[in-house]
Amino acid sequence: MDTQEIADHLEITGLLARYSHALDSGQWHLLDEVFTPDAVIDYTSAGGIRGTRDEVTAWLAGVLAHWPGRLHLIGAPSIDVRDGEARVSAPFTDTLAPTKDLVAAGSQAAAGGFLHGGGWYHHRMRRTPGGWRSVELVEEQSWRIAR
Repeated sequence: MDTQEIADHLEITGLLARYSHALDSGQWHLLDEVFTPDAVIDYTSAGGIRGTRDEVTAWLAGVLAHWPGRLHLIGAPSIDVRDGEARVSAPFTDTLAPTKDLVAAGSQAAAGGFLHGGGWYHHRMRRTPGGWRSVELVEEQSWRIAR
């Protein structure tokens, strides 16, 4: 790998980390640093929606509010960079949970328990003046269990 390839891989890996951080922290504005404005995001394999960055951001904010304890882990990605575009596939697992305070209080929100899942994130990314951005994300959910 040459220096540019190493830099691209590091930046793309950082972008994946920023994506996870946005989902887990609820800092939805960070998704503007992950996706282009015209990006298409597809969560239909997990029972979600397919839409633009803004549509999906609003949907995520509403759905994930029911699961205040969130942890998304992204594994080692496969990154193929060619001519200013990249195909990126990365395994993931996620846990959606009520907070320990809700569980201790016997809250109705805690009654839903925990959801654990995993699969693959498939991104098509483009090098932009602001750095690498995802123009398409397709989540391929392989499994999901509830406890």
